[in-house]
Amino acid sequence: MAEPLALLIDRLPTPIGELIVVADRDGKMRALDWTDHEPNMRRLLDRHYGKKGYTLQKARDPGGFTTAMRKYFKGDLAAIDRLPVATAGTPFQSSIWRALRKIRRGSTISYAELARRIGKPKAVRAAGLANGQNPISIVVPCHRVIGSDGSLTGYGGGLPRKKWLLEHEGVRT
Repeated sequence: MAEPLALLIDRLPTPIGELIVVADRDGKMRALDWTDHEPNMRRLLDRHYGKKGYTLQKARDPGGFTTAMRKYFKGDLAAIDRLPVATAGTPFQSSIWRALRKIRRGSTISYAELARRIGKPKAVRAAGLANGQNPISIVVPCHRVIGSDGSLTGYGGGLPRKKWLLEHEGVRT
Protein backbone atom coordinates (compact mmCIF):
# COMPACT_ATOMS: atom_id res chain seq x y z
CA MET A 1 0.00 0.00 0.00
CA ALA A 2 1.27 3.47 -0.88
CA GLU A 3 2.47 5.81 1.82
CA PRO A 4 -0.19 8.43 2.68
CA LEU A 5 0.36 11.91 1.26
CA ALA A 6 1.83 14.04 4.07
CA LEU A 7 -0.01 17.34 4.23
CA LEU A 8 0.86 20.31 6.43
CA ILE A 9 -1.85 22.50 7.94
CA ASP A 10 -1.76 26.03 9.33
CA ARG A 11 -4.39 28.60 10.28
CA LEU A 12 -4.53 32.33 9.68
CA PRO A 13 -6.91 34.92 11.12
CA THR A 14 -8.24 37.25 8.40
CA PRO A 15 -10.70 40.16 8.41
CA ILE A 16 -13.44 37.75 7.28
CA GLY A 17 -12.72 34.68 9.37
CA GLU A 18 -10.00 32.16 10.10
CA LEU A 19 -8.44 30.54 7.05
CA ILE A 20 -7.03 27.01 6.85
CA VAL A 21 -3.92 26.57 4.69
CA VAL A 22 -2.97 23.03 3.58
CA ALA A 23 0.24 22.29 1.65
CA ASP A 24 2.28 19.27 0.71
CA ARG A 25 5.96 18.75 1.47
CA ASP A 26 6.85 19.55 -2.16
CA GLY A 27 5.76 23.16 -1.71
CA LYS A 28 2.35 23.03 -3.37
CA MET A 29 -0.89 24.29 -1.88
CA ARG A 30 -3.47 21.49 -1.69
CA ALA A 31 -6.40 23.18 0.07
CA LEU A 32 -7.45 26.58 1.35
CA ASP A 33 -10.74 27.07 3.14
CA TRP A 34 -12.44 28.74 6.08
CA THR A 35 -12.37 27.17 9.53
CA ASP A 36 -16.16 27.17 9.70
CA HIS A 37 -16.14 25.05 6.51
CA GLU A 38 -13.46 22.63 7.70
CA PRO A 39 -15.74 19.55 7.62
CA ASN A 40 -16.42 20.20 3.92
CA MET A 41 -12.71 20.72 3.24
CA ARG A 42 -11.92 17.38 4.89
CA ARG A 43 -14.65 15.68 2.80
CA LEU A 44 -13.02 17.07 -0.34
CA LEU A 45 -9.60 15.84 0.81
CA ASP A 46 -11.13 12.42 1.53
CA ARG A 47 -12.72 12.34 -1.93
CA HIS A 48 -9.52 13.41 -3.69
CA TYR A 49 -6.96 11.35 -1.77
CA GLY A 50 -8.97 8.69 0.07
CA LYS A 51 -9.78 8.69 3.79
CA LYS A 52 -6.47 7.03 4.60
CA GLY A 53 -4.59 8.47 1.65
CA TYR A 54 -3.27 11.53 3.47
CA THR A 55 -2.22 12.78 6.87
CA LEU A 56 -2.51 16.30 8.30
CA GLN A 57 0.25 17.65 10.50
CA LYS A 58 0.31 21.10 12.08
CA ALA A 59 3.04 23.28 10.63
CA ARG A 60 3.98 26.92 10.74
CA ASP A 61 3.71 28.69 7.37
CA PRO A 62 4.01 25.62 5.14
CA GLY A 63 5.54 26.54 1.81
CA GLY A 64 5.32 30.23 2.77
CA PHE A 65 1.62 30.08 1.94
CA THR A 66 0.40 31.52 5.23
CA THR A 67 2.69 34.51 4.70
CA ALA A 68 1.43 34.93 1.12
CA MET A 69 -2.18 34.87 2.27
CA ARG A 70 -1.41 37.37 5.03
CA LYS A 71 0.09 39.70 2.39
CA TYR A 72 -2.98 39.27 0.20
CA PHE A 73 -5.30 40.27 3.02
CA LYS A 74 -3.09 43.28 3.82
CA GLY A 75 -3.51 44.53 0.25
CA ASP A 76 -0.71 42.87 -1.75
CA LEU A 77 -3.15 41.19 -4.12
CA ALA A 78 -0.40 39.89 -6.40
CA ALA A 79 1.02 37.80 -3.53
CA ILE A 80 -1.20 34.87 -4.54
CA ASP A 81 -0.97 35.05 -8.33
CA ARG A 82 1.77 32.50 -8.89
CA LEU A 83 1.49 30.28 -5.84
CA PRO A 84 2.03 26.65 -6.87
CA VAL A 85 -1.04 24.48 -6.40
CA ALA A 86 -1.84 20.80 -6.82
CA THR A 87 -5.32 19.33 -6.94
CA ALA A 88 -6.62 15.84 -7.50
CA GLY A 89 -9.86 16.46 -9.33
CA THR A 90 -11.19 14.97 -12.53
CA PRO A 91 -9.81 16.22 -15.87
CA PHE A 92 -12.95 18.38 -16.29
CA GLN A 93 -12.60 19.89 -12.80
CA SER A 94 -8.91 20.52 -13.39
CA SER A 95 -9.70 22.37 -16.62
CA ILE A 96 -12.17 24.57 -14.74
CA TRP A 97 -9.67 25.25 -11.95
CA ARG A 98 -6.95 26.18 -14.47
CA ALA A 99 -9.40 28.56 -16.15
CA LEU A 100 -10.20 30.15 -12.78
CA ARG A 101 -6.53 31.00 -12.26
CA LYS A 102 -6.61 32.98 -15.52
CA ILE A 103 -9.34 35.37 -14.35
CA ARG A 104 -7.57 38.67 -13.73
CA ARG A 105 -7.67 40.30 -10.33
CA GLY A 106 -10.33 42.99 -10.20
CA SER A 107 -12.56 41.30 -12.76
CA THR A 108 -15.32 38.72 -12.84
CA ILE A 109 -16.78 36.33 -15.37
CA SER A 110 -20.05 34.41 -15.55
CA TYR A 111 -20.45 30.65 -15.25
CA ALA A 112 -21.37 30.62 -18.96
CA GLU A 113 -18.11 32.40 -19.80
CA LEU A 114 -16.18 29.94 -17.62
CA ALA A 115 -17.69 27.02 -19.57
CA ARG A 116 -16.91 28.78 -22.86
CA ARG A 117 -13.28 29.35 -21.82
CA ILE A 118 -12.68 25.62 -21.46
CA GLY A 119 -14.30 24.93 -24.85
CA LYS A 120 -17.54 23.48 -23.45
CA PRO A 121 -20.11 26.28 -23.78
CA LYS A 122 -23.06 23.98 -23.02
CA ALA A 123 -21.51 22.73 -19.77
CA VAL A 124 -22.54 25.75 -17.69
CA ARG A 125 -24.09 23.71 -14.90
CA ALA A 126 -21.14 21.30 -14.79
CA ALA A 127 -18.76 24.27 -14.71
CA GLY A 128 -20.68 25.62 -11.72
CA LEU A 129 -20.46 22.28 -9.93
CA ALA A 130 -16.71 22.02 -10.59
CA ASN A 131 -16.29 25.60 -9.41
CA GLY A 132 -18.03 24.64 -6.17
CA GLN A 133 -15.71 21.65 -5.68
CA ASN A 134 -12.59 23.83 -5.90
CA PRO A 135 -10.43 22.85 -2.90
CA ILE A 136 -8.22 25.96 -3.03
CA SER A 137 -10.43 28.99 -2.57
CA ILE A 138 -9.10 32.52 -3.17
CA VAL A 139 -5.85 31.34 -4.84
CA VAL A 140 -7.90 29.42 -7.41
CA PRO A 141 -10.34 32.34 -7.49
CA CYS A 142 -13.78 30.76 -7.67
CA HIS A 143 -15.11 33.93 -6.00
CA ARG A 144 -14.54 35.78 -9.30
CA VAL A 145 -17.35 33.85 -10.99
CA ILE A 146 -20.78 35.50 -10.85
CA GLY A 147 -24.20 35.02 -12.37
CA SER A 148 -24.85 36.03 -15.99
CA ASP A 149 -27.01 38.89 -14.71
CA GLY A 150 -24.11 40.20 -12.59
CA SER A 151 -25.49 38.85 -9.32
CA LEU A 152 -23.32 37.32 -6.63
CA THR A 153 -24.14 33.64 -6.58
CA GLY A 154 -22.74 30.50 -5.04
CA TYR A 155 -19.62 30.78 -2.95
CA GLY A 156 -18.73 27.98 -0.52
CA GLY A 157 -17.47 30.49 2.04
CA GLY A 158 -20.75 32.42 1.92
CA LEU A 159 -21.88 35.42 -0.12
CA PRO A 160 -20.70 38.03 2.45
CA ARG A 161 -17.15 36.70 2.08
CA LYS A 162 -17.45 36.60 -1.72
CA LYS A 163 -18.57 40.23 -1.69
CA TRP A 164 -15.69 41.20 0.62
CA LEU A 165 -13.09 39.38 -1.53
CA LEU A 166 -14.33 40.96 -4.74
CA GLU A 167 -14.39 44.45 -3.20
CA HIS A 168 -10.92 43.82 -1.72
CA GLU A 169 -9.75 43.10 -5.28
CA GLY A 170 -11.39 46.27 -6.61
CA VAL A 171 -14.61 44.87 -8.08
CA ARG A 172 -17.71 46.99 -7.57
CA THR A 173 -20.49 44.76 -6.30
